[in-house]
Amino acid sequence: MLRYDELASPRGLLRLALDEVGLAQVNFIESDAALPPAGWVQDPAALAPFVAQFAAYFAGELHTFDLPLSLHGTDFQCQVWRALAQIPYGQTRSYGQQAADLGRPTAVRAVGAANGRNPLPIVLPCHRVIGANGQLTGYAGGLERKRWLLAHEARVLQAQG
Repeated sequence: MLRYDELASPRGLLRLALDEVGLAQVNFIESDAALPPAGWVQDPAALAPFVAQFAAYFAGELHTFDLPLSLHGTDFQCQVWRALAQIPYGQTRSYGQQAADLGRPTAVRAVGAANGRNPLPIVLPCHRVIGANGQLTGYAGGLERKRWLLAHEARVLQAQG
């Protein structure tokens, strides 16, 4: 059973889901009418610390999330997702750089595919991974959200001097 709550963000509604281990999913909700999957239980009290960290991120007050996470994927996917947390706030890496950092320099497409299945966007910042030519490529939440998240982090860093 997953417990969840929702958060209005500057880029739309987010649904955060928690299992017995930690944060298991972050979903961009495209419609206010989109219902959670059957069996999920809304639990604002349990999700309050998670929602608070997202609110602080969007307010520019939080650069690194400190939450228990529950990753469900292949060993390779989990390795790729954990590596995302090492990309500093406001910086980017190419898919090739991420593959090389993982010791798998020829696995660029596999890294891209794993990033595309990242269940915890923003927390595990796949929006910070871009194409080798510097172009924004692929983002499950849409390229406009990716563009906004990168611009948000750049604005925060600039304001902090």
